[in-house]
Amino acid sequence: MGTVYSGSPEGAGLRIAIAVARFNELVTTALLAGARSGLERHGVNPDDIDIAWVPGSFELPLVADRLARTERYDAIICLGAVVRGETAHFDYVAGGAATGIGRVALESGRPIIFGVLTVDTLEQALARAGGHAGNKGYEAATTAIEMVNLLRALEGEPTG
Repeated sequence: MGTVYSGSPEGAGLRIAIAVARFNELVTTALLAGARSGLERHGVNPDDIDIAWVPGSFELPLVADRLARTERYDAIICLGAVVRGETAHFDYVAGGAATGIGRVALESGRPIIFGVLTVDTLEQALARAGGHAGNKGYEAATTAIEMVNLLRALEGEPTG
């Protein structure tokens, strides 16, 4: 059997940026609280977590790209909530955010985590932002840590 690579859940010494959408702030502030909790519980120093507020989820890729270009961060977490309405606007915003965030990850070579809820109702969003379905912000934080450590393992660097 060949080598098996995995990322550890240890976040000590990591610098993380969180880009969070202000639109649907009731949901996104809960996602942000979950992300911060997840990072801190896994050893990331609160002083090593920077927050960038953006108007909405569509703007997340541009800000994630700018944050990545600074090379100050080991990972960037993008948080937002897009709730389906009666028009096609949902499809454009959700699709643009997903495509853009994925592109930034590939172009920057660093973990850019998609923590954008795409739901049909506000109730579904709240359930995923600390309600009965857990907190997807927390999950995005643990994904960021694991991905940083996995990429380091793939490059032969020691991980936490």
